[in-house]
Amino acid sequence: MKCPHCGHPDTRVVDTREAAGSIRRRRECLNCGQRFTTYEHVAHALMVVKSDGRREPWDRNKLRHGIRIACAKRPIPAERLEGLVDQIEDKVTSLGRSEVKSEYIGQLVLEGLKELDPVAYIRYGIVYLALPDLHAVRAEIDRLLEGR
Repeated sequence: MKCPHCGHPDTRVVDTREAAGSIRRRRECLNCGQRFTTYEHVAHALMVVKSDGRREPWDRNKLRHGIRIACAKRPIPAERLEGLVDQIEDKVTSLGRSEVKSEYIGQLVLEGLKELDPVAYIRYGIVYLALPDLHAVRAEIDRLLEGR
């Protein structure tokens, strides 16, 4: 593991802990002594089937990016966002399938955001649900408010 501070190729593991869906390792550079954290995730041979029939490999970073955009400038801790990404990845991989539809992943994201932050839910829903105009957005907000 290369040190992100000085680029030296040798580090030692100071501490290892299991995090939700990953392994967290605290490392120390043998050259400069700086410490940093790495996360290890299991690579999945999972394909996502898009609505137009295209297939692309599962990409945890793409999922994280979409959720972060919906949650931009919202008072949500990064740990909660990572927890949602872990939760969705666990549900998708626990299906035991080699392919999963993007619509299923989108529904999982909507469900998670609905519990996490209603504004982020609406932001994501505008794009994912393809809400065509303000009346449709208002109807979705009204549905959300009725459920509370």
